[in-house]
Amino acid sequence: MIIKLFSFLLISLLSLNVLAARSHLELAIQYAEAALYAKDEKTLVEHAQEAKMYANTAKNEKGDNRYLQQGLQCLNDAVSEAQSGKMNAATKAAKDALDHFKQATR
Repeated sequence: MIIKLFSFLLISLLSLNVLAARSHLELAIQYAEAALYAKDEKTLVEHAQEAKMYANTAKNEKGDNRYLQQGLQCLNDAVSEAQSGKMNAATKAAKDALDHFKQATR
């Protein structure tokens, strides 16, 4: 009986960790999408920074995932381009990040 209870608790804890990683990835997707539709450079940078924070948390929880890594690089590019005043390039990088994060959910 104790072994069954311990097994149930262990499986529950592992399931919660997977759900937390997914929810952080979903938040990264939401913020990357907000960056994509931002009307100005400042707003794009703010949303991209939030997306990076959640994507890094998801990466730490989920393990090494090439799509998350590529998405993070695209967000870095989006921030850099936006800070340089290149809104079109920043928007494209935000779209690329969003695409990579969506791939990471599969």
